[in-house]
Amino acid sequence: MSRFTQLEIRTEDQVTIVGRMFIPQKEPVAAVLIVPAMGVKQQYYATFASWLSEQGYLVVTFDYRGIGLSHSGSLRGYKADIMDWAQLDCAAMVRMVARAADKKSLYWIGHSLGGQIFPFLPDQSAVTKMVTVATGSGYWGDAPPRLRRVSWYLWYFVVPLALRIFGYFPGKRLRKVGDLPYDVMEQWRHWCLNPDYVVGAEGEQARQLYSEVKTPITSLSFSDDEYMSTRNVESLHDFYTTAPRMMKRIRPSEVNAESIGHFGFFRPKFKKSLWEKYLLPELS
Repeated sequence: MSRFTQLEIRTEDQVTIVGRMFIPQKEPVAAVLIVPAMGVKQQYYATFASWLSEQGYLVVTFDYRGIGLSHSGSLRGYKADIMDWAQLDCAAMVRMVARAADKKSLYWIGHSLGGQIFPFLPDQSAVTKMVTVATGSGYWGDAPPRLRRVSWYLWYFVVPLALRIFGYFPGKRLRKVGDLPYDVMEQWRHWCLNPDYVVGAEGEQARQLYSEVKTPITSLSFSDDEYMSTRNVESLHDFYTTAPRMMKRIRPSEVNAESIGHFGFFRPKFKKSLWEKYLLPELS
């Protein structure tokens, strides 16, 4: 694995976000910021980030506030929501990576939630292109049938009860998503219950922010994604009405695999197929 340097980045509201910078051996060809999925720690992306650095990219991973290395202690009473992640944490990371990139291209690779929150970034001008991976609307009514059958129970019973009892969402204990701050889970629940997801839940200002994004987008999604149906993926990307978009729906059989799913893209076994064939051409 390529060497990395651990970083502590201060946000505008003086919260410390912990990231890791994977540094190529030669002058970087460009920079990549990996923006995590809901509840996923940056360690999950370490092998992928290391491989990208070996291809000549300066790569940065990070944990949102309240997650992984960016938090210690109990989450009970911890104040943070998804907008904090986008408007403060991601903003701080983009500023830092843009400085490190030194006028080279900066690519945003957003996994699931990481591709949903880009419109709330205060300054998008530093980002050359966004690649979304397994990103779509979280509206439960459009979810694949198997997930749809249990989603109502999660959103109407499990989440409200858990938040009331614990003061945060104990996802690790419940084997769902991961531990999340109260306001993050409550806001995400609000989004997932709305047919227009974040745009419907947050109102016309959110719809306008999506429509104003001009950064080119490539969507990589997977036919066997257990969380994102074709409708979920298309619905979310349709909110990006101005941005140039390239949509790629990949079947496992196309890469000689039995499954890819929502999290599989970042597994090392897809180095020669998904990473080299589908991702690298987007980072040039």
